[in-house]
Amino acid sequence: MTIAPTIGVFALQGDVREHVRSLEAAGAKAVPVRRPGELEAVDALVIPGGESTTMWKLAETFELLEPLRLRIKSGMPAYGSCAGMIMLADRIEGGIEGQQTIGGIDMVVRRNAFGRQVDSFEADIDFAGRGALRAVFIRAPWVESVGSDVEVLAKAEAGDRIVAVRQGPLLATSFHPELTGDVGVHSFFVEMVREF
Repeated sequence: MTIAPTIGVFALQGDVREHVRSLEAAGAKAVPVRRPGELEAVDALVIPGGESTTMWKLAETFELLEPLRLRIKSGMPAYGSCAGMIMLADRIEGGIEGQQTIGGIDMVVRRNAFGRQVDSFEADIDFAGRGALRAVFIRAPWVESVGSDVEVLAKAEAGDRIVAVRQGPLLATSFHPELTGDVGVHSFFVEMVREF
């Protein structure tokens, strides 16, 4: 029997419950993370959708920003969806002045690239060669460019926009798989965590 990895969900802001439910359906033990001590107790972390500037400020307030950077730098697997993608980007476009990220993925991400809340949409995409996946985009970013070590896992809008990437133990999507009931992306991440 395979032991279920313990995967934390950054729980200061964003769609935490939905990620917890999806991770558990994918075979992981999911726990909320709000403090550095809770971060130390997990095998991996999910950074949910929400608002990236609020997440950054709350991570600083709760003294989580530097511990997150250190854990990711030391090889902890992490998955970021939507705002979480922005948080895992080394560089961002369209951020507020002074906005910081956790970093880890060699990419440039544009905030709110697909438009405002009213421009939200759903689309079928091919994720990591696994076939069609329904993707929900809400004030979503996209990836403007990636470094040579970054693997592109999915594109949208006729293949013009990068919406899912992986670099080593780090995964990011600009869409919200936790809102569809399809746990394919979460299962992919759980497999990654088991690899590392």
